[in-house]
Amino acid sequence: MIGGFATWRNVPITFDQVDSGRGSAQVGNYMRVSPNTSSGPAAPNIEVGLYAEKTGRTTHSYGPRWTELTTSGGRTTAIHAGINPTKPDKRNHTYMTIRQDSGNQWDVLYDFNKVGSTTKQLKVIGGNTNRIDVGLEVTGPQYVDVPSIANRMQFMTGNEAWEQVATRNVAKSVTLPACSTSHKPPNCFVTKLTDNSKFTQWTISKPRRQAPAVLPSAPVAPVGSASIFNGVDQEALQTCLENDSDNCLTTVPGLAECVATARLCNAAALSASESPQDAPDTDLSAADVKAQAAATFDVPDDSLTVDPPASPAANSHQDSDDGASTEAVWTVSSTHSTPGLQHSDRRFDGFTARYSAGTGALLDACWGDLCDAF
Repeated sequence: MIGGFATWRNVPITFDQVDSGRGSAQVGNYMRVSPNTSSGPAAPNIEVGLYAEKTGRTTHSYGPRWTELTTSGGRTTAIHAGINPTKPDKRNHTYMTIRQDSGNQWDVLYDFNKVGSTTKQLKVIGGNTNRIDVGLEVTGPQYVDVPSIANRMQFMTGNEAWEQVATRNVAKSVTLPACSTSHKPPNCFVTKLTDNSKFTQWTISKPRRQAPAVLPSAPVAPVGSASIFNGVDQEALQTCLENDSDNCLTTVPGLAECVATARLCNAAALSASESPQDAPDTDLSAADVKAQAAATFDVPDDSLTVDPPASPAANSHQDSDDGASTEAVWTVSSTHSTPGLQHSDRRFDGFTARYSAGTGALLDACWGDLCDAF
């Protein structure tokens, strides 16, 4: 059994008003696990992280989600379980992918609870290492301000031990230049790699202005739960998540064993603590949702079919693994070629996406062949 593990905080990502028409701004702070030996960038992989998007005055999205990418398509699902998953409350969160005990597929865990499983990943030969990426991707940088995010990552060896990556095996890439006197916001990143012999922390931000305000990091009080849940000391877990989330697997009694077997280990994060917005916002129109989908999936507006939510009961989104969140949705589909949510020149045949009727947030989507079971 092998896997990847990363931690970071939900931070207040802010946007200026995007341009009318096809303008959009997107931010993704992610961990990407490529569980195969292919050297190609389009090889199947799993991505999980914090994402934000703004395409207009009323359409916006913020929160964690996980995505399965293959050479023939992809699918993504917003994560609704947990403590304030869509709030920038500076709370620490953990993101994990763990290979299942049998077969070639992987489980995805958020705050030590399973929220989904892959279906199309390649076989991994025992003893082979995998590629794990952590980082920040931004489109529309002129609209976006991202405060400093500290990414910390570990990987599970074939002996089921979690380890940091040796510095000699770490490569870094910054596509926008580093901020300096010659490269100024908004078209630059501020980055820092902290390491001695092993990769410890990758800190990155994307300022929008020359002197962005530094927001204080206020501690968030742990949420109480049952004392022992699936063998895990819950009080110790909540304290660890707020103060030392990198080491919870080794310091919280019962957590490592639970993650390896039950994979539902955090009682306080089993369901969403925020109320779903079932009632549509009166300002959110079909045109808003269509513009958002067209911008996100890079397709012409006239190629889209939009199905409005008749009622929460008649047209609702139900999460299978990450809690019992149910809310009214807009459904948008197209047969036009699209890159999906993959950041490459590769395009796929068609997509289907569902958006919250209350906020316009992307709830789930598929593109290419992975829509077959959507």
